[in-house]
Amino acid sequence: MEISEKKLDGVSVVAVKGRIDSVNAPKLTAHLRALMSVGDARLVVDLDEVVYISSAGFRTLLITAKLATDHRGKLAICHLSAELRRLFEIAALLDFFQLYPDQADAITALNELA
Repeated sequence: MEISEKKLDGVSVVAVKGRIDSVNAPKLTAHLRALMSVGDARLVVDLDEVVYISSAGFRTLLITAKLATDHRGKLAICHLSAELRRLFEIAALLDFFQLYPDQADAITALNELA
């Protein structure tokens, strides 16, 4: 799994590439927690290049959403492929997260909530 990060319009955008599973989900969790510890509580997680997400990956996203809320921020997720959307649906998480087709829409939504 590879993680890259950039700041756009005051929002931290974290792009993930590869698989988010029990082996590497802790790395992503640590990365997202580190962002929030320095005050970046408005986060977009871009899953455009994620090929698979396990229950450990969902747990990471759930923890991040809770932490963002606790820090008066918000988590948005963008670029769900058809396969990832199916996995989110199986996990009954489609309605739990704010899902957007791309980074621009996610950033706009988070900035409107600020």
